[in-house]
Amino acid sequence: MAPWIIQIALVAMSILTETTEGKKDTVLYCSACRAIVDELNYSISQIDPKKTIHVGGFRLNPDGSLTDKKVPLARSEANLSELLDGVCGSMSDYALHVDPDTKIKQYKRFAPRSSDAGDFPDFNNFKFDGPEGSNALKFVCESIVEEFEDYIISLFAKETDHVVDKLCNEVSGTVSDITNNHCIWVFGL
Repeated sequence: MAPWIIQIALVAMSILTETTEGKKDTVLYCSACRAIVDELNYSISQIDPKKTIHVGGFRLNPDGSLTDKKVPLARSEANLSELLDGVCGSMSDYALHVDPDTKIKQYKRFAPRSSDAGDFPDFNNFKFDGPEGSNALKFVCESIVEEFEDYIISLFAKETDHVVDKLCNEVSGTVSDITNNHCIWVFGL
């Protein structure tokens, strides 16, 4: 009789666990993913492409030579790791944007960068939620970075094209399509 009670208890617990599971805010997660890629690409573009860094184990080979090579600083693992540590700090420069034609919502950068001399977006389509909106975006950004840090670094170290597709589609497994800078989310993949 005791095994029967345990089975019922396990079924009840599994049902309760499934019903209490939180849902992801699709706009928030998609926007955070896209913002990470955008901010890292911008930071990488600000580094002099001529700068290099020595990488390797710095161990001597049997013949007495060192296995050492130079790689561009911008896409080195050390630099990418440093950039990734600070990427979520810029999430306060993003706010919820509602496209006036399609009514699609996503977080977009509203604060111009220093190199965007006078290129201001139309603030009429932004919904400023105060610090709560940017704090939520920053939290999701930190969650994505924490979970996928190694993959993000390897992706940016090797590739320059389609990073947003690979990061937001393949890694998270929740975005099924990115069209016209919008994410279409599919859960349960």
